[in-house]
Amino acid sequence: MLTHLLETVEHIGADKIIIVTAPDMDDVRHSANGHTIAIQDKPLGTGDAVAAALPALDGFDGDVLVLLGDMPLLSAETLTQLIATKHENAANDLSVLGVNLSPTPAFGRLITAEDGHLAHIVEDKDCTAEQRAVTLCNTGAFCLSADGLRTWIPQIKNANAQQEYYFTDIPAIAAKDGAKTHIHITDNTTEVKGVNSRQDLAVLEAAVQNQLRQKAMNAGATLIDPSSVTLCHDTVIGQDTIIEPNVVFGKNVILDHDVHIKAFSHLEGAHVKSGAVIGPFARLRPGSDIGENVKIGNFVEVKNATLHEGVKAGHLAYIGDAEIGAGTNYSCGAITANYDGFNKHKTRIGENVMIGSNVNLIAPVTIADGAYIAAGSTISSAVEKDALAITRTKPKIIEGWAARNRKKNEKRAK
Repeated sequence: MLTHLLETVEHIGADKIIIVTAPDMDDVRHSANGHTIAIQDKPLGTGDAVAAALPALDGFDGDVLVLLGDMPLLSAETLTQLIATKHENAANDLSVLGVNLSPTPAFGRLITAEDGHLAHIVEDKDCTAEQRAVTLCNTGAFCLSADGLRTWIPQIKNANAQQEYYFTDIPAIAAKDGAKTHIHITDNTTEVKGVNSRQDLAVLEAAVQNQLRQKAMNAGATLIDPSSVTLCHDTVIGQDTIIEPNVVFGKNVILDHDVHIKAFSHLEGAHVKSGAVIGPFARLRPGSDIGENVKIGNFVEVKNATLHEGVKAGHLAYIGDAEIGAGTNYSCGAITANYDGFNKHKTRIGENVMIGSNVNLIAPVTIADGAYIAAGSTISSAVEKDALAITRTKPKIIEGWAARNRKKNEKRAK
């Protein structure tokens, strides 16, 4: 959620971004993209949270946007309009983002004066019956001057039902200095939805997924069953790419043009180049670099590996920590045994190599161009160019053993 909001604020060109967190929220700090962190020591309300950010605003005299971290879908267009609304008249005015909701959730209500400006904000728990009937709700997004913020924040009191310092008291405090609060109303109810539960999170995730799918199709991708495809916010999909049903994209996936992702595949941290066909039921893990016209079939897993142009791995195979040259065929059941229990090791396979079925490549190992690895072989040392490598034990066949074994067990059963 934070990443979505940060990207939007960065997009509108904010000079400085301050993120207020509770103590020991390391996971949030790690998601802050290097921006300033302010700590709110105790949860004493939104006004107290903004007060925690004031030291980081020393020397700043521009506009300040105050936004909620659990409202990730605010658009750059809406924030730009909120800033513009603040500047409609006097320089010391401020603006608040409102939305008409019916039925109304547990949002604060925007109570307007006769001239249409905001008179004050009443939190839901403090509303009278008449105020609770108001449908114009506070989203929690404000724009005001840094000087005004420094002047008005210390004047907030906690005389309310929750004994908290409400940032929503600011408009009434500012009015004493002659400042007016302008209301910018958004018609997009989805972008002002917050997250207070797992259910809320699921609703927003569905909305984001629909946006991402529409964006991909508008850019020239074909989604056979859009509602079954799960995208990530940073998924890049080239023109004329086809994505079949029930495909999941994790972070950092780039698909070039004319790629075909077949059903039930999972991709994360992968770059798939033009003409490649992936799946069905394929898994590309982080570090997968799939070359042009590569074919990755069903139940093939690739991790931290580069597959050059025209490589084919049709089914039931594992390619991990490897580089495979152009034109190589990687057959059913073949694996790179890349982990020795302590460290990962790399397998290097040249161009136009034939890796037979059920081959074990014990890394680190190198297979030179044009080599042929016979089915069922376990290879732990280098194979020279155009060589045949085969490791099989001599078969032992005992005539009639199966019949004698069945007869013996039938007697035991009686």
